[in-house]
Amino acid sequence: MHIGPRHQCILYEGSPFKQLERFAALVAHKLRERHRFVFLNNPAVIAALRSHLAALGIDVVHELDEGRLILSSDNRHLANGRFDAGKMLDLLATTVDHAVRAGYEELWVSGDMTWEFGAEKDFTKLLEYEFALDLFVRQRPCLHGICQYHQDTLPPKVILQGIYCHESLYINVTLSRDNPYFVPSQSVVEHLSELPGADVHAMLTQLC
Repeated sequence: MHIGPRHQCILYEGSPFKQLERFAALVAHKLRERHRFVFLNNPAVIAALRSHLAALGIDVVHELDEGRLILSSDNRHLANGRFDAGKMLDLLATTVDHAVRAGYEELWVSGDMTWEFGAEKDFTKLLEYEFALDLFVRQRPCLHGICQYHQDTLPPKVILQGIYCHESLYINVTLSRDNPYFVPSQSVVEHLSELPGADVHAMLTQLC
């Protein structure tokens, strides 16, 4: 049984491929526990994750055929190239319903925020989405979400919002860390306006 917050984030810098080794360990662990894992990212990262899973002894083709592993670069959540929080949550709701009907006790979903927001990179809806996602996860006991925040491709303000919106940080397959900068959703907007000069780099150094 998983203990602790079920809506986490992972903050990373450098090539997206560098963080896949530690992330693949989590995916492999959950597959071996016979839980379902959905991973959303661009095709190149997905191909690299497949290689890492194979190196860990996971029969990727079998897991895909069985439906325990779902790898997707589908962008149906975009509306004319722009991120649509409602569409994304609708897709998640369908994904949760399918997992519950299939008998899975845990459904793990992880998506890269740079990829999720599409080519337009309009992050004006990020807070709205993270607030709604947090509530969505809390209402569905089987769901575990890990938002991937790539420091090299996201503006500092977006990284700051990501830090404030997640109660827990994913570190590795056996470790998650309480986030000392977490702010409850009803206070995030006010908190951001009060700290316009927040030192994101210093925060990341402490967290990571």
